[in-house]
Amino acid sequence: MRVDGPGTGQADGPGTGQADGPGLYVYAVVRAGTSLPRKSGGVGSPPAPLRTVAVGTVAAVVSAAPAQLRARRRDLLAHQELLTRLAGSGPVLPMRFGMVAPDEDALRAQLTAAEQGHLAALDRVAGHIEMNVKAMPAPDSLAALVAGDVTVRRLRDETRRRPGYEANVRLGAAVASALARRAGEAGRRALRDLAPMARATAEGPEVPGCALNLSFLVAQADSDRFRATAERFAAAHRDHVELRVAGPLPCYSFVGAGNASPPAPVGGG
Repeated sequence: MRVDGPGTGQADGPGTGQADGPGLYVYAVVRAGTSLPRKSGGVGSPPAPLRTVAVGTVAAVVSAAPAQLRARRRDLLAHQELLTRLAGSGPVLPMRFGMVAPDEDALRAQLTAAEQGHLAALDRVAGHIEMNVKAMPAPDSLAALVAGDVTVRRLRDETRRRPGYEANVRLGAAVASALARRAGEAGRRALRDLAPMARATAEGPEVPGCALNLSFLVAQADSDRFRATAERFAAAHRDHVELRVAGPLPCYSFVGAGNASPPAPVGGG
């Protein structure tokens, strides 16, 4: 079983990756009084100092926005690392890369208007992390597929007897379909094993070649058990599916009411 980086797609919001001019870059919403991680910097080169903008019970973690913000690797990693470190010390509503408020007054107005919603979302994810699981067709499983799929075996035999372009296309399509179907079926069986350990689940965006992309809201105390269960399932079904597990992650997929879009600051990159 491979261990992937984040694959769920980060929290929804205004467009990502590009902003010009002054403003406040917004990383997350946290409870007021949350301490910022020591020796952490923000986006920009050199890294911009972090601070919080508090309104009532909630606060936004911000830094000065670079004059020109682009989705450079250094900035993407700085954004992700800060969110991960924040999540290690309390509930976090993570923002997608590239979220920029025009100024502090606009940000305070948004925080004031959405304070109760933010607080409810923070309460919902408190003590939890996100685990993302992707089910992919198992690599190097063609022999097991041919042995277990009558249609693929028949098309293989026909192709051997009457080789040709059309026969190869039919066989290739049948193999791809069967691999995806087996991965999807195994992924759904994995879901039955993993879902009881989660408070909630959320479907992720479609990923090319991925039969199943799900995120799980898991209590921090259960994260090791969740991963161990996924590893056992992956080992037992390696001929059918490759499970890729990412986590613990900040709760990107569970910060909105009913798992809808998370709170978004004013403006955006």
